[in-house]
Amino acid sequence: MNSIPLLTLLFIFLGAFTAGALDAIVGGGGLIQLPVLMIGLKETPIASVLGTNKLSAIFGTSSAAITYARRTKLDIRMALTMALWAGVGSAIGAGIATLIPVAIYKPIILFFLIMVGIYTVKNPNLGLMEIHRHSRSRLIALGSIIALVIGFYDGAVGPGTGSFLVFALVGLLGYEFLRASAIAKVVNVATNFAAIVVFGFNAHIIFALGLCMAAFNVLGALVGSRLAIKGGSKLVRRFFLVVVALLIVRLTWDIFQIQ
Repeated sequence: MNSIPLLTLLFIFLGAFTAGALDAIVGGGGLIQLPVLMIGLKETPIASVLGTNKLSAIFGTSSAAITYARRTKLDIRMALTMALWAGVGSAIGAGIATLIPVAIYKPIILFFLIMVGIYTVKNPNLGLMEIHRHSRSRLIALGSIIALVIGFYDGAVGPGTGSFLVFALVGLLGYEFLRASAIAKVVNVATNFAAIVVFGFNAHIIFALGLCMAAFNVLGALVGSRLAIKGGSKLVRRFFLVVVALLIVRLTWDIFQIQ
C-alpha cells in the first residue's frame, strides 16, 4: 500500500465511499468500486483486486444491514434463511468460476436485465407496497431457491447481485422495495463472506488497502441506508432503475468489447 500514490489512494477511497452509499440503497456498488480498483491497481493481479473489493464491501453491507435492522421492519427469518443459501451458492460459484467461461453467462444476464428494466418501468406501482402472493412456508422455500441461484451468480460472476436480489424479492415474492433492500443487505453479507473465505484462502487479498477502503465504504453505507429509509420505496425504486441501466451498459460493453 505504501507504493500507491496519494492521489490514487484518494481516488480509491472516494470510490469506496460512493460505492458504499449506492450499495446500501439498492445494490450495485461493485459497479463503482471494482472499476476504480482496476484503474488504481493496474499492475495488481485481478484475483487480488476482486478479493480486496470483497473485503471492503462486506464492512459496508454489514453496516447497512445493521441500520436497516434497527430502523425498518426487517423480515429476519427470510433474511437469515436466504443468507444461508446464498452463502452456499456463492461458495460453489467461486469454486467453479474458473471452469465455466464468464462469456457464456453475460448475454443471458443482459437479456434478463433488459426485461427487468422494462417490467419495472411498465409497472410504476411495483414494489411501492407489499403484495402477499404466497403462504409463509412457500415464501421461505422460494426465497431459499432464489438465494441459492443468485448466490451462485455472485460467486461465479458478481456485478449486480444486490439489484438482482431486490428485484427477485419485489417481483417474485411481493416485498416492497425498502424491505427488499433491507433483506438484500443481509444476504449480501453472506455472499461477500463466502467470497472472502475463498480469496483469503488463496492469499488474494490486500488487507491493508481493503481495511482502509472499508472505513470509507462504511461511511458511504451509513449515508446511503439513512437516505433510503428517509426516501422510502419510491427512492429505492428510482435508484434501482439507475443501477439496472448501468448494469446493461456495463454488460453490453463487455460482450461487444467496445474500445
